[in-house]
Amino acid sequence: MTDHASPRLDGQGLAALETRLTEDLAFLCQPGKSWVPPREVDGEPVQDVVIIGGGMCGLVAWLALRAGGMTNLRILDRSPAGREGPWLNYARMVTLRSPKTLTGPAFGIGALTFQAWFRAQFGAEAWDKLDKIPRPQWMDYLRWYRRALNVPVENGVSVDRVEPEGDYLRLHLSGAPEASILTRKLVSATGRDGTGKPNIPGFMAGVSSKLWAHSADDIDFAALKGRKVAVIGVGASAVDNSAEALEHGAAEVRHLIRRPEMPTINKMMGIGSFGFTAGYADLPDEWRWRFMNYSFATQTPPPHGSTLRVSRHPNAHFHFGKATTRVEDLGDRLRLHFADGSSYTADFLILGTGFVTDPMMRVEFGQAAGDIQLWGDVYTPPEAERNADLARFPYLNPDFTFREKAPGSAPWLSNVYCFNYGATASLGKVSGDIPGVSEGAAWLARALAAKLYAEDVATHWQILQDYAVPELTGEEWQASDLPADEKTKGLVA
Repeated sequence: MTDHASPRLDGQGLAALETRLTEDLAFLCQPGKSWVPPREVDGEPVQDVVIIGGGMCGLVAWLALRAGGMTNLRILDRSPAGREGPWLNYARMVTLRSPKTLTGPAFGIGALTFQAWFRAQFGAEAWDKLDKIPRPQWMDYLRWYRRALNVPVENGVSVDRVEPEGDYLRLHLSGAPEASILTRKLVSATGRDGTGKPNIPGFMAGVSSKLWAHSADDIDFAALKGRKVAVIGVGASAVDNSAEALEHGAAEVRHLIRRPEMPTINKMMGIGSFGFTAGYADLPDEWRWRFMNYSFATQTPPPHGSTLRVSRHPNAHFHFGKATTRVEDLGDRLRLHFADGSSYTADFLILGTGFVTDPMMRVEFGQAAGDIQLWGDVYTPPEAERNADLARFPYLNPDFTFREKAPGSAPWLSNVYCFNYGATASLGKVSGDIPGVSEGAAWLARALAAKLYAEDVATHWQILQDYAVPELTGEEWQASDLPADEKTKGLVA
């Protein structure tokens, strides 16, 4: 049984929890005192920070900045309210992989954890019985998180283009009251595909989009009833989409897997610790590359429950050693050809091929995306550790900002913060996955505060000199004369 430290909140409802949260925030003096001097250009206000993304990373980034007294913020998300992030869009697992006890985006505040949210509604006994967090319930928790903190996410707003304008960034928007806004700093909290897009292999060129979909697409699974479905890949998203097809009545689903055997060990889970979170970014390039390349090469296996969700169907099949070389469009079907000379004909294909990280795919940066320095520009690994996918990750500064390939080509990139999956190779798992996101947000807030303060240092110096609120009024003491002999001794000395 769990040691329940706060039984008075168990089963008492969210109103009681929110009262506790308000109290905790007050004890922690949050939000922090606002200290950033306001700016404007020709009467147009300048935002201090704009956050793109109102999902988990964007929410906790906002909280960390507010806690640090940075209050001139806007947080934008192109999705409708309550649909931010992958959880109700392309994520199709039944439960999260992460243990239920992880604190996630709580930022060190107990009343803001998923556990507190769950126990306030369902009690301690239900918490003990819970195995993994159901995916839709995690989204319910994030909705409450936003509401309880009153995070002002502006939904339906897309950042279409970013360009420099003097010392600032001009963000061109759609879906907002203004066509554009100015900001000093931009945080890209855009999740898994934050610096790239879904990975579509070259062998799909020319194949009708009616015959296939990526696992991140909006798939009409009901239309797959009675049909033969092929799934390329065996990662978590591939397996979850396979299960959806089977549960919607697919005649058969065949996993076509390049590897000779199923990956079974989540290597990165074995080294997860505060030491790894805090220390990874300070390692030499060769060590950072070695860790991430090994993780990519060994591949994270699909979750135990997700795999059973597929294998319990007698019409589910796992085929190993099937590296796809060509996909042939047959009009109403498609034929997949493999490196071993075999082939398979399917009615529909789902690509469980993940995401590719490549800043060139982010249209909002325009041509400047090509000026972003990548790992492949900086580090050449040993032949045995070559990895084209890893080489496309941005090579970030320690404060999450982008670097230029050539000095002077796009200096404004140092005002854009990559707080998404793209930061993984440079800084570790602190800006996308649940376990380390609060540590990452604290790191981000400290970095932003330092840069904003340095840029305004002359103003802060003037504020220091101008400050004239006395703590003493002159009534607290009375000046005295020394006795005569003490005066004489002083003169002799």
